[in-house]
Amino acid sequence: MEIEGRDFMNTPPLKTVRFGGNVVATLAKFKQDAQIINWLQEFRNCVTQLSKDHEQLIYVVLRLPWLGRSPAVVEEYLAFLSNLVSAQTVYLRACLKMVVSNFTPSEFLSVCVDILITQYDLPRNFDQCHQALQLIARYVPSTSRFLMPILTENFPFVQKSSRTLECYVHNLLRVAVYIPSLRRDVLELIISRMLKLDVSASRGEIEEVEENAVQQEMKGEQEEEGLFDMDEDVCSVKSSPAGTNVMVHPVAERLDTLMVVLLAFIKDMCHVNGCLDVEQTKDLYKDLVCVFDKLILPTHASCHVQYALFYLCSFRLALAEAFLEHLWRLLQSPSHPAVLRQSAAGYMGITPSVLLNIQNTVRACLDLLVPWLHLYIDSQDSGSRAYCDITLHGPFYNACQAVFYTLIFRHRSILEGDMKKGLAYLQGLNLERIVMCQLNPLKVCLPAVTNMFAAITRKYQLVFCYTIIERNSRHVLPVVRSSVGGDCVSTNTNPLDSFFPFDPYCSDADEDDFLRGETPETKGVMGMTPGSYESHLHSPSSVGSPPIAFLQRPF
Repeated sequence: MEIEGRDFMNTPPLKTVRFGGNVVATLAKFKQDAQIINWLQEFRNCVTQLSKDHEQLIYVVLRLPWLGRSPAVVEEYLAFLSNLVSAQTVYLRACLKMVVSNFTPSEFLSVCVDILITQYDLPRNFDQCHQALQLIARYVPSTSRFLMPILTENFPFVQKSSRTLECYVHNLLRVAVYIPSLRRDVLELIISRMLKLDVSASRGEIEEVEENAVQQEMKGEQEEEGLFDMDEDVCSVKSSPAGTNVMVHPVAERLDTLMVVLLAFIKDMCHVNGCLDVEQTKDLYKDLVCVFDKLILPTHASCHVQYALFYLCSFRLALAEAFLEHLWRLLQSPSHPAVLRQSAAGYMGITPSVLLNIQNTVRACLDLLVPWLHLYIDSQDSGSRAYCDITLHGPFYNACQAVFYTLIFRHRSILEGDMKKGLAYLQGLNLERIVMCQLNPLKVCLPAVTNMFAAITRKYQLVFCYTIIERNSRHVLPVVRSSVGGDCVSTNTNPLDSFFPFDPYCSDADEDDFLRGETPETKGVMGMTPGSYESHLHSPSSVGSPPIAFLQRPF
């Protein structure tokens, strides 16, 4: 052995050892189905010997390009997965991660760098992923316990494309179909991400972007083509021509896309052969209500996601009534935080307006709220706290606003058919006592709601509110300190904004319609109004009636 005079750092090995042929030949084998099948069969035959010491080898095998290959390759790969998780459960997480990583469309590299798969059949690949996941769940009963954290970790960032988010959410919901024990957790995960989108862009911002897009499109028709081309990273007006359902605002477009997927899932889960399955609908309702309590109810400024639950309740009157009862229990329970009770009151006001134009539903809401308001007044009007204070009486003010809101948009359902009985019912509510009490709800509620309520009650001679409104306007309105600091203050015309979960569907300009005895035009969230929402549900082209069933959704 010659050591003397040898430079270790600059002297290459004396001999080269090569196993299994050259690199080019090995890479070429990745393109051959027969070779992949052969490898998988050999690994399957020795799967009991593949312990933790061989994890790097297993990870390489799991990354073999099996999706979109011949049926024989897919069959052999699924057989290998089944044997692996059965004999070596230590690799369960690795197998689950491999499957979930294919829940989104993407260009991916196989272990061989010269194979780039850019075009493949997404529905077929997704079907194969779910087939693999079902096989794993069949052989390992504890799969659901390990799967949910992986689904959470792999959820795409909410700023990813609508396409990516749509595919991932669709596949999550498919998992919830054949692993029902995960359904509530899956819904919670999806809705939590949708809420992030919902609160990241205000309704005003979205409407402004959409209006500007329409104006630019109209102007572009009069200019030379291409004059208003925008950067490719910004949503172009040309990508959302008038008459399409594509939103120009990127956040609104992502949220709309996910809402379509979620509503299609709800519809399919509740209907069998076109008929409502009551038991399945009840089960899904329970899951959604739990998610509502945990995520939606405490979320400020959520304007759209809650419509998923409203949509479910629209299937059956009993569900709408059950939801109102649930909100009612939250409102009157002193064990719940005041902010949640106030939010529940707001939802009680909006629910009859966006669900069913049915007299019994509206009366059920009023019959719960109005007696509670009178009892609250009884307990406070003669006490030391009988004065206008949002901090002390927040739930009361939100309940008042809910009553006013309900009457604004659903008073006709009470009066139609028998005007005399309807007026007698409204008079029996004794709204005058609520309006005239020392707590002065008209001073706190949204000005638009207050003005429209005043117009309606004057028209039917139920309450005359304008004296109190004028008196309130002469007093100093609630103020809030400037957000930029210092001693400057600004008038707060919506002191309940911190608690009321909805922007008003009306504007101050609508009051004149009531004064003339006309029905006002209301403006809803994202183009949705209490009236149009109901017709939207029954429109054959609406989200409520998806043209494509959830499980057969194309990509």
